[in-house]
Amino acid sequence: MFGNFFEEFKKFAMRGNVMDMAVGVVVGAAFSKIVSSFVENVMMPPIGLLMGKIDFSNLFINLSDKEVATLAEAKAANAPVLAYGMFINSVIDFLIVAFAVFVVVQQMNRLRREPEPAPAPEPRKCPFCQMAIDDAATRCPHCTSSLEKDA
Repeated sequence: MFGNFFEEFKKFAMRGNVMDMAVGVVVGAAFSKIVSSFVENVMMPPIGLLMGKIDFSNLFINLSDKEVATLAEAKAANAPVLAYGMFINSVIDFLIVAFAVFVVVQQMNRLRREPEPAPAPEPRKCPFCQMAIDDAATRCPHCTSSLEKDA
């Protein structure tokens, strides 16, 4: 019973698309770290400076009766806080990652798209009855007119 199960699992796990997905997850995790570092260390400091020297990563609401000046102090004192500044950083992280994934998927879809077929040529028409006729026809099958001068 288990031998068959493990054999099926092995076939499933060794398929190309599963391996591609695993590689995608690893690369995605690394990309996420890069984006997080970019947001925390490159984007947010200038934005905080423009907004009056605000450090977003240190914005929090203290929910306890303990007096704490920073988020680090609150964590050290085990004080409950709403760390909304970290949430803002996470939202910006998500937006950047979502935008990057959107651009990649959009480009992949553009590459996968089949070229549109050329429009069909206009059919040849009988000059007498205006019905569509074969290009090689010498007589109209509809009105039996001779088409030799038209060809």
